[in-house]
Amino acid sequence: MPTAQPTRALARAAVFSMLAACHTAAVAPAPRSALDDTAQIRRDIVYLASPALEGRLTGTPGNDTAAAYIARLYDSLHLAQARPLITTGPRPQCPAIFIEGFICSPAYMQRFLARSVAAAHAGLPGELPTQNVVAVIPGSDPALRHEYVMVGAHYDHLGRNAFNAMDPAAGDAIRPGADDNASGTAAVMELARLFAKRPTKRSIMLLNFSGEELGVLGSEYFVQNPPVPLDSAELYINFDMVGRLRDDKLIVYGVATATQLKPLIDSLNAAVGHFALSAVGDGYGPSDQASFYGAGVPVLYYFTDVHEDYHRATDVASKINFVGEARVIDFAAAAVRELGDRPGRLTFIAAPPPKRTMGGSGAWFGSVPDMGAADVVGVRLAGVTAGSPADKAGAMKGDIIVEFGGDTVKDIYDYSAALGKHKPGETVTVVVMRDGKRLTLTAVLGTRGS
Repeated sequence: MPTAQPTRALARAAVFSMLAACHTAAVAPAPRSALDDTAQIRRDIVYLASPALEGRLTGTPGNDTAAAYIARLYDSLHLAQARPLITTGPRPQCPAIFIEGFICSPAYMQRFLARSVAAAHAGLPGELPTQNVVAVIPGSDPALRHEYVMVGAHYDHLGRNAFNAMDPAAGDAIRPGADDNASGTAAVMELARLFAKRPTKRSIMLLNFSGEELGVLGSEYFVQNPPVPLDSAELYINFDMVGRLRDDKLIVYGVATATQLKPLIDSLNAAVGHFALSAVGDGYGPSDQASFYGAGVPVLYYFTDVHEDYHRATDVASKINFVGEARVIDFAAAAVRELGDRPGRLTFIAAPPPKRTMGGSGAWFGSVPDMGAADVVGVRLAGVTAGSPADKAGAMKGDIIVEFGGDTVKDIYDYSAALGKHKPGETVTVVVMRDGKRLTLTAVLGTRGS
């Protein structure tokens, strides 16, 4: 796993001071870096991904307990409640499962009913009572505190249900979701600690969503029932799977959703991040930021890419790169600081939603797409699962899929749609570009999770 050098941490603290100096007459002390306390990030992820919470499936006691765990932190930091939180049904109740000394803080809960037709078809209840967790760090500037930098992540996962799992043969095994998305939840919690000590001029709204795995239901509900006008949101920053930093590769989606974002992210990476950065313009990628972008809010989405433990029982806390995640948090914190203190508003750039959504028929090819490869026409492969149909067909890391089953593939949406047309056991041709040459492979598709 990558490690951070002490000199880099000192440089990072210096950059925070320079950013603050741009907006204040007197330079305040640099805030503590997440790299100074990776132990707390570890504790949060280990707890959220623990067997006691059974994978945090929406509507379960483990999911409710995760919400209470997050709210307990906000209560301990004396964060403001976002009022009114529009809820359905009775006043939110505290969950039945607690750790010792737990404080339940229902005032931070935005209760709603998660409704998913796909989940109902998979045998789950059609309506699942659940909650988002919302808190506010009030801004320090009277003129700007009614504007918000919104920072969020989903805290739900798959639980013991094989719905959407990549390992259905594992049956009712717990899918702990350490990277997806205890890692993103821990990032939001750490940013709460950092900015509670020294707020920005704008207010920071902390958002923790349930129901994402059922179709971004929590963020959709929030956008439809916001406690503040959405036009007061300067930006929404999303964290989803930020715990597996490898080879310094970090993907940031949404840089084309506002005029100022691409130069800002590039400059902060040069000064603070030092990542092998893939800055992708798309604001509609497959996570909660899509709900905000569709509602006219600029977005950024931090992501350390997919891996072979995605949606499997093997997504465990011991595989998290805690120092790498701390680096991602520090990089994002620099953006929050800059966006929270800048005098002007971002210039939103609208784009139509993609014509296709991610989906499938249960057919499995076994490729691992490079989700940060926005500079290619097709889908570049970050890897190939050993023994998979892709592996047996001769696909290799670095190949660019340009046709699948006779359909042209220009991006991940084309690829998902093409794969979804086929069933397990079908033989398909797959055209790839390799070292500038066009190759045709033949694959017999398997069953997802096999």
